[in-house]
Amino acid sequence: MSTSHPENAIDRPRDRLDRLPLRERKKLRTRRAIQDHALRLFTEQGYDETTVEQIAAVAEISPSTFFRYFPTKEDVVVTDEYDPIMAEAFRSQPPDLSPLDTLRATLREILPQVMEKDLETIETRLRLTAEVPALRARTFEAMREGTFAVLTELVAERTGRRGDDPAVQVFNWAVLGAMQAALYRWLDGPRTESLAVLLDDALEFLSRGCPL
Repeated sequence: MSTSHPENAIDRPRDRLDRLPLRERKKLRTRRAIQDHALRLFTEQGYDETTVEQIAAVAEISPSTFFRYFPTKEDVVVTDEYDPIMAEAFRSQPPDLSPLDTLRATLREILPQVMEKDLETIETRLRLTAEVPALRARTFEAMREGTFAVLTELVAERTGRRGDDPAVQVFNWAVLGAMQAALYRWLDGPRTESLAVLLDDALEFLSRGCPL
Protein backbone atom coordinates (compact mmCIF):
# COMPACT_ATOMS: atom_id res chain seq x y z
CA MET A 1 0.00 0.00 0.00
CA SER A 2 1.34 3.43 -0.86
CA THR A 3 2.31 5.50 2.15
CA SER A 4 1.56 8.80 0.43
CA HIS A 5 -1.94 8.05 -0.91
CA PRO A 6 -3.30 4.97 0.88
CA GLU A 7 -6.89 5.86 0.12
CA ASN A 8 -6.20 5.57 -3.61
CA ALA A 9 -3.67 2.77 -3.63
CA ILE A 10 -6.07 0.12 -2.38
CA ASP A 11 -8.20 0.55 -5.51
CA ARG A 12 -5.33 0.34 -7.98
CA PRO A 13 -5.17 -3.45 -8.48
CA ARG A 14 -8.86 -3.56 -9.41
CA ASP A 15 -8.38 -0.48 -11.61
CA ARG A 16 -5.66 -2.32 -13.46
CA LEU A 17 -7.95 -5.26 -14.18
CA ASP A 18 -10.74 -2.89 -15.22
CA ARG A 19 -8.42 -1.31 -17.80
CA LEU A 20 -7.98 -4.62 -19.60
CA PRO A 21 -9.84 -5.04 -22.92
CA LEU A 22 -13.43 -6.22 -22.52
CA ARG A 23 -12.64 -9.63 -24.01
CA GLU A 24 -9.85 -10.18 -21.50
CA ARG A 25 -12.06 -9.09 -18.60
CA LYS A 26 -14.74 -11.56 -19.68
CA LYS A 27 -12.16 -14.35 -19.87
CA LEU A 28 -10.92 -13.51 -16.38
CA ARG A 29 -14.47 -13.53 -14.96
CA THR A 30 -15.24 -16.88 -16.58
CA ARG A 31 -11.96 -18.39 -15.39
CA ARG A 32 -12.58 -17.16 -11.86
CA ALA A 33 -16.14 -18.56 -11.87
CA ILE A 34 -14.88 -21.98 -12.96
CA GLN A 35 -12.17 -21.87 -10.32
CA ASP A 36 -14.64 -20.93 -7.58
CA HIS A 37 -16.87 -23.90 -8.44
CA ALA A 38 -13.86 -26.22 -8.58
CA LEU A 39 -12.45 -25.12 -5.22
CA ARG A 40 -15.85 -25.59 -3.60
CA LEU A 41 -16.09 -29.14 -4.94
CA PHE A 42 -12.53 -29.94 -3.89
CA THR A 43 -13.30 -28.71 -0.38
CA GLU A 44 -16.57 -30.64 -0.14
CA GLN A 45 -15.59 -33.99 -1.65
CA GLY A 46 -11.80 -34.01 -2.06
CA TYR A 47 -9.46 -33.17 -4.91
CA ASP A 48 -8.91 -36.70 -6.22
CA GLU A 49 -12.63 -37.52 -5.96
CA THR A 50 -13.66 -34.53 -8.08
CA THR A 51 -13.63 -34.86 -11.85
CA VAL A 52 -13.39 -32.24 -14.56
CA GLU A 53 -16.82 -33.39 -15.74
CA GLN A 54 -18.29 -32.59 -12.32
CA ILE A 55 -16.69 -29.16 -12.28
CA ALA A 56 -17.95 -28.43 -15.79
CA ALA A 57 -21.48 -29.53 -14.87
CA VAL A 58 -21.64 -27.28 -11.82
CA ALA A 59 -20.13 -24.36 -13.76
CA GLU A 60 -22.63 -25.01 -16.59
CA ILE A 61 -19.95 -25.38 -19.24
CA SER A 62 -18.68 -28.28 -21.32
CA PRO A 63 -15.49 -30.17 -20.40
CA SER A 64 -13.93 -28.83 -23.61
CA THR A 65 -14.63 -25.27 -22.41
CA PHE A 66 -12.98 -26.12 -19.09
CA PHE A 67 -9.84 -27.15 -20.93
CA ARG A 68 -9.83 -23.92 -22.94
CA TYR A 69 -9.36 -22.06 -19.67
CA PHE A 70 -7.31 -24.62 -17.73
CA PRO A 71 -5.03 -27.05 -19.61
CA THR A 72 -5.16 -29.54 -16.72
CA LYS A 73 -7.23 -30.19 -13.63
CA GLU A 74 -4.23 -29.07 -11.55
CA ASP A 75 -4.23 -25.68 -13.28
CA VAL A 76 -7.64 -24.79 -11.88
CA VAL A 77 -5.94 -24.63 -8.47
CA VAL A 78 -2.57 -23.10 -9.33
CA THR A 79 -3.73 -20.43 -11.82
CA ASP A 80 -4.51 -16.83 -10.80
CA GLU A 81 -4.54 -13.36 -12.34
CA TYR A 82 -2.03 -11.71 -10.02
CA ASP A 83 1.10 -11.70 -12.22
CA PRO A 84 -0.14 -9.00 -14.67
CA ILE A 85 -1.23 -6.84 -11.72
CA MET A 86 2.15 -7.29 -10.06
CA ALA A 87 3.97 -6.46 -13.28
CA GLU A 88 2.17 -3.16 -13.81
CA ALA A 89 2.55 -2.14 -10.16
CA PHE A 90 6.26 -3.07 -10.22
CA ARG A 91 6.89 -0.95 -13.31
CA SER A 92 5.13 2.03 -11.71
CA GLN A 93 7.46 2.18 -8.70
CA PRO A 94 10.13 4.94 -8.45
CA PRO A 95 13.14 4.13 -10.65
CA ASP A 96 15.68 4.70 -7.87
CA LEU A 97 14.44 1.74 -5.82
CA SER A 98 16.44 -1.49 -5.82
CA PRO A 99 14.70 -4.55 -7.30
CA LEU A 100 13.99 -5.94 -3.83
CA ASP A 101 12.65 -2.64 -2.49
CA THR A 102 10.59 -2.32 -5.67
CA LEU A 103 9.02 -5.70 -5.04
CA ARG A 104 8.31 -4.86 -1.40
CA ALA A 105 6.64 -1.60 -2.45
CA THR A 106 4.64 -3.47 -5.08
CA LEU A 107 3.34 -6.02 -2.59
CA ARG A 108 2.48 -3.33 -0.05
CA GLU A 109 0.42 -1.66 -2.76
CA ILE A 110 -1.51 -4.62 -4.14
CA LEU A 111 -1.82 -7.09 -1.27
CA PRO A 112 -4.42 -5.24 0.84
CA GLN A 113 -7.11 -5.50 -1.82
CA VAL A 114 -6.05 -8.97 -2.96
CA MET A 115 -6.33 -10.26 0.60
CA GLU A 116 -9.62 -8.47 1.22
CA LYS A 117 -11.14 -9.92 -1.96
CA ASP A 118 -9.49 -13.33 -2.20
CA LEU A 119 -8.44 -14.42 1.30
CA GLU A 120 -10.58 -17.57 1.36
CA THR A 121 -9.58 -18.54 -2.18
CA ILE A 122 -5.88 -18.05 -1.45
CA GLU A 123 -6.10 -20.15 1.70
CA THR A 124 -7.98 -22.95 -0.07
CA ARG A 125 -5.47 -23.03 -2.93
CA LEU A 126 -2.49 -23.07 -0.57
CA ARG A 127 -3.96 -25.83 1.55
CA LEU A 128 -4.74 -27.99 -1.47
CA THR A 129 -1.23 -27.43 -2.81
CA ALA A 130 0.26 -28.48 0.51
CA GLU A 131 -1.85 -31.64 0.70
CA VAL A 132 -2.00 -32.98 -2.89
CA PRO A 133 1.28 -34.24 -4.43
CA ALA A 134 0.15 -33.64 -8.02
CA LEU A 135 -0.59 -30.02 -7.17
CA ARG A 136 2.81 -29.47 -5.55
CA ALA A 137 4.51 -30.62 -8.73
CA ARG A 138 2.31 -28.49 -10.98
CA THR A 139 2.71 -25.46 -8.70
CA PHE A 140 6.48 -25.49 -9.24
CA GLU A 141 6.02 -25.78 -13.01
CA ALA A 142 3.45 -22.98 -13.03
CA MET A 143 5.69 -20.79 -10.87
CA ARG A 144 8.58 -21.26 -13.27
CA GLU A 145 6.41 -20.61 -16.32
CA GLY A 146 4.51 -17.71 -14.76
CA THR A 147 5.70 -15.72 -11.76
CA PHE A 148 9.40 -16.56 -12.22
CA ALA A 149 9.29 -15.58 -15.90
CA VAL A 150 7.45 -12.33 -15.13
CA LEU A 151 9.82 -11.46 -12.28
CA THR A 152 12.81 -12.21 -14.50
CA GLU A 153 11.55 -9.78 -17.12
CA LEU A 154 10.86 -7.09 -14.51
CA VAL A 155 14.21 -7.40 -12.73
CA ALA A 156 16.08 -7.47 -16.02
CA GLU A 157 14.32 -4.27 -17.10
CA ARG A 158 15.05 -2.49 -13.82
CA THR A 159 18.71 -3.52 -13.62
CA GLY A 160 19.62 -3.37 -17.30
CA ARG A 161 20.78 -7.00 -17.17
CA ARG A 162 19.81 -9.91 -19.37
CA GLY A 163 17.08 -12.20 -18.12
CA ASP A 164 19.41 -15.19 -18.37
CA ASP A 165 22.07 -13.47 -16.25
CA PRO A 166 22.90 -15.97 -13.45
CA ALA A 167 22.68 -13.17 -10.86
CA VAL A 168 19.13 -12.31 -11.97
CA GLN A 169 18.14 -15.97 -11.89
CA VAL A 170 19.55 -16.55 -8.39
CA PHE A 171 17.96 -13.34 -7.11
CA ASN A 172 14.53 -14.34 -8.41
CA TRP A 173 14.64 -17.86 -6.98
CA ALA A 174 15.79 -16.45 -3.63
CA VAL A 175 12.85 -14.02 -3.67
CA LEU A 176 10.34 -16.74 -4.55
CA GLY A 177 11.79 -19.03 -1.89
CA ALA A 178 11.43 -16.33 0.77
CA MET A 179 7.86 -15.67 -0.33
CA GLN A 180 6.99 -19.37 -0.24
CA ALA A 181 8.33 -19.60 3.31
CA ALA A 182 6.10 -16.69 4.33
CA LEU A 183 3.07 -18.19 2.61
CA TYR A 184 3.38 -21.51 4.42
CA ARG A 185 4.18 -19.85 7.72
CA TRP A 186 0.94 -17.92 7.34
CA LEU A 187 -1.00 -21.04 6.33
CA ASP A 188 0.22 -23.14 9.26
CA GLY A 189 0.62 -20.43 11.87
CA PRO A 190 -1.69 -18.86 14.47
CA ARG A 191 -2.55 -15.91 12.17
CA THR A 192 -1.28 -13.34 14.64
CA GLU A 193 0.28 -11.49 11.69
CA SER A 194 -1.15 -10.81 8.26
CA LEU A 195 0.22 -12.43 5.14
CA ALA A 196 1.31 -9.00 3.92
CA VAL A 197 3.43 -8.49 7.06
CA LEU A 198 4.95 -11.96 6.85
CA LEU A 199 5.86 -11.49 3.18
CA ASP A 200 7.44 -8.11 3.84
CA ASP A 201 9.37 -9.49 6.83
CA ALA A 202 10.70 -12.34 4.69
CA LEU A 203 11.86 -10.00 1.94
CA GLU A 204 13.37 -7.60 4.47
CA PHE A 205 15.33 -10.53 5.98
CA LEU A 206 16.50 -11.42 2.48
CA SER A 207 17.58 -7.82 1.88
CA ARG A 208 19.84 -8.04 4.95
CA GLY A 209 21.59 -11.10 3.56
CA CYS A 210 19.69 -13.61 5.71
CA PRO A 211 21.80 -13.08 8.86
CA LEU A 212 21.63 -15.99 11.29
